[in-house]
Amino acid sequence: MARKTSPVPKGYRTITPQLTVRFAAEAIDFYKTAFGAEELSRAYGADGVTVINAELKIGNAIFRLNDEMPGYGLLSPLSLGGSHTAVHLYLPEVDDVWARAVEAGATVIVPLADTYWGERFGKLVDPFGHVWSFAKRIEALTPAEIAERAAQDIVAVEESFFAGYGAGYGDEIQLTETEVPAVGTA
Repeated sequence: MARKTSPVPKGYRTITPQLTVRFAAEAIDFYKTAFGAEELSRAYGADGVTVINAELKIGNAIFRLNDEMPGYGLLSPLSLGGSHTAVHLYLPEVDDVWARAVEAGATVIVPLADTYWGERFGKLVDPFGHVWSFAKRIEALTPAEIAERAAQDIVAVEESFFAGYGAGYGDEIQLTETEVPAVGTA
């Protein structure tokens, strides 16, 4: 009799981020130091250097990463000129993890602050070009309460929220390799 196989591996969720990075071994060390990630596995290509797949866990969530492999169309945000997505983390100790990430080399995009929607929230970019948003729920608000707070002083909220971007509201923001701290060696 054949064993029943789950379509989703144990420990995974329906959606699992897969990050492509330049210098995967260094990225793994960064995520372990900055975010407290636990390394679950790492597999190398035939060259013994290229990380073709690694699994890491932050809190109760697994994510995967691999080195750039241009021949397969796998390019990092550093090669693409930035990232158009973010990985969102809910963290009970958001201030501590935020401080470790910045100390380890992440660049602040939106400063960590209490928000009108009841979360402590901030956004940063790691040295490998990936954007991470950090949050901790500090108040349980209804949609009506959030709307009321937003309407009270929306201009001040926008100025505060977007101040970290260094650009006007709605301006295009593009990350270039020169704006990201250098990592690894060629």
